[in-house]
Amino acid sequence: MSDPSRILVRAPNWVGDVVLSLPALRDLRRSFPAARLCVLARPWVAELYGAVPEVDAVVESRGLAPDTASLRGRFDACVLLPNSFASALSPWRAGIPERWGYATDARGLLLTRSCRVPASVRGRSQVYYYRAMLEGLGLAVSGAPDATLACPQAWAEAGEALLGHAGPWIGVNPGAFYGTAKRWLPERFAAAAALVARRTGARIAIVGAQSERPLAQEIAAQLRGCARVLCGETTLAGLVGVLKRLSLLLTNDSGPMHLAAALGTPLVAVFGSTDWTETAPVSERARVVREQAACAPCGLRECPIDHRCMTRVDVDRVAEAGLALFAA
Repeated sequence: MSDPSRILVRAPNWVGDVVLSLPALRDLRRSFPAARLCVLARPWVAELYGAVPEVDAVVESRGLAPDTASLRGRFDACVLLPNSFASALSPWRAGIPERWGYATDARGLLLTRSCRVPASVRGRSQVYYYRAMLEGLGLAVSGAPDATLACPQAWAEAGEALLGHAGPWIGVNPGAFYGTAKRWLPERFAAAAALVARRTGARIAIVGAQSERPLAQEIAAQLRGCARVLCGETTLAGLVGVLKRLSLLLTNDSGPMHLAAALGTPLVAVFGSTDWTETAPVSERARVVREQAACAPCGLRECPIDHRCMTRVDVDRVAEAGLALFAA
């Protein structure tokens, strides 16, 4: 067939994966510069594509039947970034003529062009996982991976309004969606943030979801009430605006970590149960702090033993890494 003029990209389901897939999306845009590029995304990540200028439109994914109805007759090709069978089902039912992606999760029969996951991507950043799919489909991949976000002015202004002070600001992101195994100890986040703030004169803001507000309040109490708790007070756009405003973020492996990296915000990320070789922040202004443990990375939600991968990471290492970035 001729080059498609209307391309749908099925987005990953989580914020961090969206960021790590941006280089592949930009490769796709370079391959089809004249095409209209639309993203189908879950509601909790859809807003983020407002910071991705290569995207022409966004459709929120609402489930199999609504997606099938909304996609029918609108696209020439669909590129599936997630691996699941379900992500391929609505484009197939909608009759999109070309459906491209990895032949994973027994969905090969739903695809018109597919490839296997190459062994070469194991143990490397997931940006290469998505780009390798495009290569396997016969599309061009070129240049250094670009996983950046362009913070719109309105989002930046929302972040400024939420912080409400000139700063400088240090951010603390103590939560992690997948489970407690990914979380550094809250009292150590408090101690590291206090040390950096004392040396730099910065104020402290704690970010995260509404469900993480009790954790944030625990840390704020240890900081004697001098921290601004923003958990649950930001939309995704507002969170991007806050992260853009920070001089430093102390964080676990999480969606906000990847957002900060994409925005060029200096950050220190504490890694334990997850594989830092595959999900580390993609930024020259990011530092990963971790301790060797025979059981890590385990990928578990909860640690079944003594959480040694996190308890062995001390406050001074994280604070010193943050101070070095703050001074750079």
